[in-house]
Amino acid sequence: MPDTPTPRPATDGQQQPLTGKVALVAGATRGAGRGTAVELGAAGATVYVTGRSTRAQRSEYDRPETIEDTADLVTAAGGHGIAVPTDHLEQDQVRALVERIDREQGRLDVLVNDIWGGEKLFEWDAPVWEHDLDNGLRLHRLAVETHAITSHFALPLLLRTPGGLVIEMTDGTAEYNGANYRSSFFYDLAKSSVLRMAFALGHELGSRGATAVALTPGWMRSEIMLDVFGVTEDTWREALTAQPHFAISETPRYTGRAVAALAADPDVARFNGTSQSSGGLARVYGYTDLDGSSPDAWRYLVEVQDADKPADVTGYR
Repeated sequence: MPDTPTPRPATDGQQQPLTGKVALVAGATRGAGRGTAVELGAAGATVYVTGRSTRAQRSEYDRPETIEDTADLVTAAGGHGIAVPTDHLEQDQVRALVERIDREQGRLDVLVNDIWGGEKLFEWDAPVWEHDLDNGLRLHRLAVETHAITSHFALPLLLRTPGGLVIEMTDGTAEYNGANYRSSFFYDLAKSSVLRMAFALGHELGSRGATAVALTPGWMRSEIMLDVFGVTEDTWREALTAQPHFAISETPRYTGRAVAALAADPDVARFNGTSQSSGGLARVYGYTDLDGSSPDAWRYLVEVQDADKPADVTGYR
């Protein structure tokens, strides 16, 4: 069953600071996309959610989560969720999506490029000459080309209203990915490419009144990750026996609260072109995860996990 929306605290005296705003979360079927869509809805936004898994047809993931479920969660949280089946590799579908948003809303205030689709395609620790080439190239198309296509069609609408925000969702900060190999040629290339997209968009949007930010979750308890460990959101701590560092993990809603905080910030342009993390922005905006903690996974990763220290989240959440 979908998780129950949790009300967010008031922001500057307003329960829903994004009332009247329109968002598109591209890739909102599950994970960070779903968490982001729900939190934008909790802040009062109208949220278009896209993906390839619907109640009528599943993508090759063959998982139960659907964009209709995400849209229902957005509405239950206090926003207006609208599900639009979209393959973001298909230009005609993306063009039609943006035309629909323009026709129905006349504006777009927030674009979240969260399309990924690569869990079944990459091979951990396989060098490029051993990695399945077709899968690697498909991963790159899904993780990078989709973002470019979506930005191409959506940004003219977003730029029509001053103050627009673009979030490029990735894995790893620019600092961390710049210094560390991310397990696979294709995975490393995809996630680093998205970081660079936000940097480039920052240059192209900043002078036109909009802001682009690269955002990374920490170790996220997505639906797929919970299944990997054989746990649920209620029982996730049982996974600590197999992986003690999972103690630093966070829900997808934590990343969503980062996006909602950025979208409600009148001074968000100060982050234009930068790389941010859910844990880092929590220190700026003061939001917490659903359990009231504020995990800072990327600082923990460097200072504890990568340093081969025993798992201990004291001071990191």
